[in-house]
Amino acid sequence: MKKIIFGFAVLLMVVAAVGSVWALNWQMVIQPQFDDAQTFSEGLAAVYIGGKWGFIDQTGKIVINPRFDKVGRFSQGLAPVWTGGMFGGKWGFIGRDGNYVIQPQFDGALPFSEDLAAVAINGKWGFINTSGQFMINPQFDKAGDFSQGLAPVWRGGIFGGKWGYISKQP
Repeated sequence: MKKIIFGFAVLLMVVAAVGSVWALNWQMVIQPQFDDAQTFSEGLAAVYIGGKWGFIDQTGKIVINPRFDKVGRFSQGLAPVWTGGMFGGKWGFIGRDGNYVIQPQFDGALPFSEDLAAVAINGKWGFINTSGQFMINPQFDKAGDFSQGLAPVWRGGIFGGKWGYISKQP
């Protein structure tokens, strides 16, 4: 029993020592200065400054000025952004230069995944390509991202509906 307790104590000391070494190997590379921040994706991260969202690069330099009310992450070179205030606005997609590639026109939008993004119009979700053309017409009550060729979709209204999966292939 003493050997087990001793072995456990040694193990705890090793874990504590390794943890201490790991804790010493980090550094603050972008100083705290943002009201909110998201994770990096494709080399850019969304940051919230003065009531608006913009994007920084990995050095902390603002590369897309804060001017959006809501944002999503960059994927396939595009990020969903919401403009027009908290009510009455629309989602569109910007490129890495901050210019609109797909004009604001959607009630909901998710980042691109496998060349398609889920977007909502008039309460129904469909999927667009990176040019903004519908590849799967709006017909679902909810939708998620494509992954491994499949995307979750909800049909049946708010109550009593069910989730299923669609593929990109007809």
